Amino acid sequence: MKSWILGGAACAALTALFVPISTAKGQLPITAAPDIASTQAVGDFYASRHGAPLWLKSGAGSPAARELIGVLQRASLDGFASGPALAAQAQALLIRAQTGDPGALTAADRLLSSAWVQYVQVLQTPPAGMTYADAWVKPRRDSAPSILARAEAAPSLATYVHSVSQVNPLYAQLRDAAWQAMQANGGQLDPRVLASLERARDIPPQGRFVMVDTAGARLYMIEDGRIADSMKVIVGRNDPSTQTPMLASTIYYATLNPYWHVSADMVRELIAPNVLNLGLSYLKTRGYQVMPADLNDNTLLDPSKIDWRAVAAGREMVRVRQLPGPANSMGRLKIPFPNATDIYLHDTPSKALFNQDDRSLSHGCIRLEDAERLGRWLMGREPQTASREPEQNVLLPSPVPIYVTYLTAQVDGSGRLSFVDDGYRRDEHTVASLR
Repeated sequence: MKSWILGGAACAALTALFVPISTAKGQLPITAAPDIASTQAVGDFYASRHGAPLWLKSGAGSPAARELIGVLQRASLDGFASGPALAAQAQALLIRAQTGDPGALTAADRLLSSAWVQYVQVLQTPPAGMTYADAWVKPRRDSAPSILARAEAAPSLATYVHSVSQVNPLYAQLRDAAWQAMQANGGQLDPRVLASLERARDIPPQGRFVMVDTAGARLYMIEDGRIADSMKVIVGRNDPSTQTPMLASTIYYATLNPYWHVSADMVRELIAPNVLNLGLSYLKTRGYQVMPADLNDNTLLDPSKIDWRAVAAGREMVRVRQLPGPANSMGRLKIPFPNATDIYLHDTPSKALFNQDDRSLSHGCIRLEDAERLGRWLMGREPQTASREPEQNVLLPSPVPIYVTYLTAQVDGSGRLSFVDDGYRRDEHTVASLR
């Protein structure tokens, strides 16, 4: 990020450091002006301080003001397209202050406070298409008074602004690469980057959590603001009915020696046709058990007495589960989390599929390249059982949030932007809304 210094001949160069961003079709979006409540909150904040400055305590060259103006200059990438214009306004006011206009310093300080409130609230705006399936991960939108109070209480305001603007490690990496690309391309940026940045902003800045990027088919274990580990995953196919959704939830426990509870559509579309084609031995050799459709009734049914043609046609409903074992589709470990679509993480015996570049192969759930490694990270111990009993649920030492997102813009090993296929065709909808 470019910085600027007030003083001497540098004053004349201030406006040259502002990078204009076009808002024409295909470019960065325009954001709204601050609402009345925020404007009132800024006024009340300064009244409580008897007009004392927040950003410019040490004068026009304040490090906090420099940091915030630098943040605002590239804030279009953060979804705050008014940021560069506000940075230019603040710079103009500070130039006036340098030439002996005392009111300009006061105006600049209030402008920066208003811009900071707007910027933080934009960062906290949930991305389109994200479902929040658990109370632990509900998005927050701080009020203007609380945003200003935290800034006021920061031991180092410049450090605090930098920390908040980083958002999270993956986001900061992607935005830095996008900023470099814009400088090289005269302010132009592929709109797919904006779509990925909007989604990546939803990832927390700190804590211990799992993030799954379904576009890149990769899982990340994040703690203390850094990527602790990562692995390949297999995600839902590109067909709209099998895509892995964007959702945020919380992992509370892991299931060792899991059953595979076959979904109703797979019973109809996979199990029943195979029974009709291969006979009842298909069920026995693969360890399938059949039960009534009632979730509260686990009575085992005799497969020979079921009308499998009716099941395949959807006229009759049964439940099917697969016993734990080497052939079980869940492998040795299943990691569920609350969500309405019954998406979960799980082990798999089909490890060769992870060698494929295109890993959009599942019915929606997320298969893990190394489930035991993730299990160790989540549980703090080896994910092993003392017996062969099925469905052993083990509480985690503490709940771990999980964010399933979709990032088609990536950063390669050299720090440059790269892209993966938009197999789910989500970018076109997000880009249209951003425009």
